[in-house]
Amino acid sequence: FLKTISSSLAAELPPPYTAIASPDASGVPVINCRVCQSLINLDGKLHQHVVKCTVCNEATPIKNPPSGKKYVRCQCNCLLICKDTSRKIGCPRPNCRRIITLGPVMLIPEEQPAQPALPVQPDGTRVVCGHCGNTFLWMELRFNTLAKCPHCKKISSVGSALPRRRCCAYITIGMICIFIGVGLTVGTQDFARRFHATYVSWAIAYLLGLICLIRACYWGAIKVSYPEHSFA
Repeated sequence: FLKTISSSLAAELPPPYTAIASPDASGVPVINCRVCQSLINLDGKLHQHVVKCTVCNEATPIKNPPSGKKYVRCQCNCLLICKDTSRKIGCPRPNCRRIITLGPVMLIPEEQPAQPALPVQPDGTRVVCGHCGNTFLWMELRFNTLAKCPHCKKISSVGSALPRRRCCAYITIGMICIFIGVGLTVGTQDFARRFHATYVSWAIAYLLGLICLIRACYWGAIKVSYPEHSFA
């Protein structure tokens, strides 16, 4: 199923080469991963345009794209390369398949040297998964929603308010339904002996109460992922 992104996404530009630095005295060049911010060793890889992070397995550009090309980062963190005149591009990952609508391309005159631009950070929040502990980018602008971790593929709640609120709500509704069922059972025993259809109302009340209590157990046991920080 193809999910169309209505908002325009700007092509991700690579960081300036001066951003590559060595944290130790050995002189080994490194760069921060654009997805998880882990250090990527660039020893023997400076001839490449992109490098792959060994922590999150996502690609990070270290050079300008080839002539006539540009980088695009999908919401699933997949780094794509396409023509600089492209207006739409599809993510090839089987679990994503988004159709990304790109904004207009800003052309730099040939007589002016191209200045390296700062990376455009997407609007979103870095979230620490409650299952595997890895960090991923959550693109929703609000908390109290469910998120699927791209690393372990498990679903968790972003923030604890949503599961706590729904757990309390389901417990309340479930107990009300059970009390209604008990009241019907006690108050309509004689009537039910003559009209057997009354047993259906008993069953419905107990069944709704049981379903609500099961849902309350689900929301009470769901893992919670906490936001690391937000992009300004």
